[in-house]
Amino acid sequence: MVNVILKFVSCCRAADMRISTAEVLDCLGQLEIVDPCDERQFKTVLGANFAKSRREQGEFDRLYHFFFHALQSGFPLEDGLPEEKTQKAALSDAISDKMEQLIRQVTDQEGAEDPDKIKENELDQALMDFLAGNPLAFIQEVQKIQNRDEQTSQFFKSNLGQLSSRLEIMLRINRLKSKMVQFLGTHDAFIEPWAQSDVTGLKKRVTSQLNKALDFLNTEPRLDNAGLKETGARELHYKNVGEIPFANLTPGETQAVKQIIDRLVRKLEEITSRRFSAASRGMVDVKKTIQRSVKYLGVPVEIVHKARPPRKGKIVILCDVSGSVWSTARFMLNILYSLQTCFSRVKSYVFIERPTDVTSFFYSNEPNEAIKNILNDPRVNYNARTDYGMAFQQFRDDHFRELDKKTTLIIIGDARSNYLNPREPLLENMRDRCRRLIWLNPEQKKFWGTGDSEMMRYQDHCNEARACGNLNQLIDFIEALVL
Repeated sequence: MVNVILKFVSCCRAADMRISTAEVLDCLGQLEIVDPCDERQFKTVLGANFAKSRREQGEFDRLYHFFFHALQSGFPLEDGLPEEKTQKAALSDAISDKMEQLIRQVTDQEGAEDPDKIKENELDQALMDFLAGNPLAFIQEVQKIQNRDEQTSQFFKSNLGQLSSRLEIMLRINRLKSKMVQFLGTHDAFIEPWAQSDVTGLKKRVTSQLNKALDFLNTEPRLDNAGLKETGARELHYKNVGEIPFANLTPGETQAVKQIIDRLVRKLEEITSRRFSAASRGMVDVKKTIQRSVKYLGVPVEIVHKARPPRKGKIVILCDVSGSVWSTARFMLNILYSLQTCFSRVKSYVFIERPTDVTSFFYSNEPNEAIKNILNDPRVNYNARTDYGMAFQQFRDDHFRELDKKTTLIIIGDARSNYLNPREPLLENMRDRCRRLIWLNPEQKKFWGTGDSEMMRYQDHCNEARACGNLNQLIDFIEALVL
């Protein structure tokens, strides 16, 4: 049992799950007080020790199923009579022994043809180990692909690096499958007399195991983002202009929307000023209360409280300024900078392929004037192709220090990245760094994940994902953010 758990832990660590030695020891100690033959108890103990949060539960379930079911062709400690367990174990050991013989024969034959071939090819060796029941090296190869950072140039950017690496592994698996099956049909497959049923069983075993390797390669790990806040029905603040997408507003409707936003800003500033005023009351200031009581003959008629500054959060905005997204973004930026009194700081970055700091425009101009200046900023290449992955990479490299546990990161964009590498793990780094991560998408939810949209991947790494393409949706979000 200890060796099985240690092998499973090695596979989890190869998939970038953080498992300490103390957690392994705790798990082994807890397995002694439960029935390890009961898979429900067995899996619960492993999950409680190795999956740190709900977000890691999905990756744990994927590895657990792969290691204990797909790889081992069934849970090794499943329920059944002792005689049945003994027979299954003996049959499994016999098949494993013959599999090892087959792998040894194929390896020896290839080594005879080219002595350096097997030694130099780590991927082929990893697949051989996988067939022998040790998936560690194969999992590491798959994880390298998932963690790979694309080396992109200014003139050529694509996601071909990961795709070609994945395709190479798929071709190696198919080639090895054909070679093993073909070898079993020759007279070379002979160490001891094998019955025809043994050869047939080995063919099925090889095909089944390598098909499972393909399934694991093609299955994208998904985080269990149970805490994702998705908004459903919204309040109908304005029947006509409130339901029109920002991209479709006429000049007259745009002016009407601006007037509504101005009224909303004044209303929210009044509400928040009263709230912060009430929240500024701290503990009773005993010294000043006693001093004030002198003029009332020692009676504490006036209770003095210590001043407590309001706790205001910081806002960092990462805004896509390409195409129809900009129609939503300009209204969003206008409101946030008009409500600066509600936040301790508002900092903005716009991007198409690389983020550009435009905070100074809003500090030196009115929001509407600042937005006009951004459109004429030569630092923003409006002719470039939208690349969210590159923008996230540059933001992490150059501006990551702006995020802390008091910061709300708001990303405004449609998540359409022209089929370039989305680099969604970078969002996970941002989420861990800040208080919360909110994504505002001007498209309707039914279009998320269609075409080149990577929204279904990105939302797994967000605290909140909203469709925000008209005035009513924007008002709902601003009220939820401020109030």
